[in-house]
Amino acid sequence: MTQPASPNGTKHVVLGAGPAGRATAAYLHQQLGHRVMLASRSGVGPAIEGVERVSVDASDAAALTTLAEGAEAMYNCMNPSSYTVWASQWPPLHEALMHTAKATGAVLVTLSNLYMYGPLGSRPAITPDSPENPQDLKGSLRGQMDRETLQAHADGTLRAVVVRASDYIGPEVGANGHATRNIPALAAGRRAWVVGSADQPHSWTYINDVAATLATVANRPDTHGRVWFAPTNPPVTQRELAVASTQVLDAPSPKISEMPRGVMKALGFISPMIRELMTISYQFTDRWVIDSSATTEALGLVPTDWDTVVTRSAHGNTKDHLATL
Repeated sequence: MTQPASPNGTKHVVLGAGPAGRATAAYLHQQLGHRVMLASRSGVGPAIEGVERVSVDASDAAALTTLAEGAEAMYNCMNPSSYTVWASQWPPLHEALMHTAKATGAVLVTLSNLYMYGPLGSRPAITPDSPENPQDLKGSLRGQMDRETLQAHADGTLRAVVVRASDYIGPEVGANGHATRNIPALAAGRRAWVVGSADQPHSWTYINDVAATLATVANRPDTHGRVWFAPTNPPVTQRELAVASTQVLDAPSPKISEMPRGVMKALGFISPMIRELMTISYQFTDRWVIDSSATTEALGLVPTDWDTVVTRSAHGNTKDHLATL
């Protein structure tokens, strides 16, 4: 999913230096030729060709506005470090982002998730037009922030667009990704433990396809003011993904076990993080399928070939590879 380099080399600010932020920053410079600043609280991390790393407290509206001055777009690829602090950390970040977009005129490109959608039920798939039915505070909060951002765009006070993606797969997603956290164990021939069902279809979104979608909508005014899904391959089960990964790594056939729901529920009484995971467990105990065809039809973006995704993800999340980052 490459595009011609931009003759303008305009300034773009990416907020959040996790896998999505890094992939987006790299895409903006290496594929489009933009001048890119990758901002995080620490401002440090592995070097990315052509990308300047900077430190900023993104909840500080004045500091964020100064950083984004003159930028064509800023990309919200942030996520608070733990579900348990979303309620306290997201609102000030959201307010600062809205203020900065209004003050600078930069397009606010939000990378969101699917937590605002409830269980799939009998529907064949979730689309950007599906009704929201959040099951917990996390989903309610993300949905509310997206709506407020898009309403501000509709009111003409800022420019904004929202991209949503399913669980990430790809290089360097690591232990925080359901698709990738078991790669080191699989590579070593150890047992892999999965959340929910190993045999329910699940949509996985390639991290580089997320980056390409964010970059594309930022530069397309006709896409603004609405939600887009990053192009995503047909669903596969966690078991199918594990088998494909071991084949790529030339590792033994995978030994897969499902984490007992009763055990997770019991652990939730003592672990707030596990308790937060339980509120969205329906995404893994049942089918979780999205339909991104509207993005392909309107923007011409297609998901990266699945075999390529699995190969890059498997090799890019081994213990030895992650240790070099």
